[in-house]
Amino acid sequence: MTAVRLPDKYRYIVIEGPIGAGKTSLARAIGTRCGAAQMLEDPEANPFLAGFYQDLERYALPTQLFFLFQRLQQVRELNQADLFSRVTVADFMLDKDPLFARLTLSDDEFRLYRQIYDHLKPQAPTPDLVIYLQASTDTLIDRVRRRGAGYEQGIADEYLVRLAEAYARYFHGYSAAPLLIVNSDNLNFVDSPGDFDLLLQRATAMRGPREFFSLGT
Repeated sequence: MTAVRLPDKYRYIVIEGPIGAGKTSLARAIGTRCGAAQMLEDPEANPFLAGFYQDLERYALPTQLFFLFQRLQQVRELNQADLFSRVTVADFMLDKDPLFARLTLSDDEFRLYRQIYDHLKPQAPTPDLVIYLQASTDTLIDRVRRRGAGYEQGIADEYLVRLAEAYARYFHGYSAAPLLIVNSDNLNFVDSPGDFDLLLQRATAMRGPREFFSLGT
């Protein structure tokens, strides 16, 4: 497979989207095809996650705080790295962390979380490009079921619907970095190299602060 060179303007790329949108798969593909360093979430390291999907009310706060501390550590390491020596691709954006917290925590828990977040949050580099992967809720639900990760087996369909809606609201007004909004319903970045090439072509050709990419059936 031929290596792909990213434009020099893209040194720090963030892939975002709800569970099942394909953000980690795309981040890994960019890492492999473009030789980028990968900064990926590690959900399997979170000891509260399986319990969270079974009993959200009981496990929401420890689950959220574990992910927050994990992401904070990764962002601090990114701040210490030389982003000009190698492209970095991440499958999360720290600024989005409160989105999950507001969705799952009670009001009192969210106030506590917010105090911790505001106190500990480092100054993260601004991405040169954010790729927001959208997908229909039917697609998200199907992908989560098919990949069969043990800790995800308790995810309720209703939670995925609410999460997708929360992402849509968040990125509707997002303007901190160039944003490429991608409908991933008919894209497969792992098994279809042509889909990956089309996406990179669209990203490379971006001229405005916000563009859309969708592939028909």
